[in-house]
Amino acid sequence: MKKIFLIMLVGILVFGTLSTVYAGPFTRRETRQQARIYQGANNGSITPGEFMRLEAEQARIEAHRQRAWSDGALTPREAGRLTREQNRASRHIWRAKHN
Repeated sequence: MKKIFLIMLVGILVFGTLSTVYAGPFTRRETRQQARIYQGANNGSITPGEFMRLEAEQARIEAHRQRAWSDGALTPREAGRLTREQNRASRHIWRAKHN
């Protein structure tokens, strides 16, 4: 009984640690992208329409991230999807700032 409990405890700790490791890069990247959007809006390189579109895109990514974490774990497939969405958003921000 003690062995089973100990194995379960170790498994939960390892799984929880791995899940936390996955979360960090996504939230940091979202923060940096938000800063890029606001910088472009403040210096005039992003129009109000572009600003609204980019903000809506960031909100969709955040909703997808929250949905992916709703079960308490982020699978590699979900992580890949979030990465692709953030890559696409980064390209959209760059294009909006440089058009």
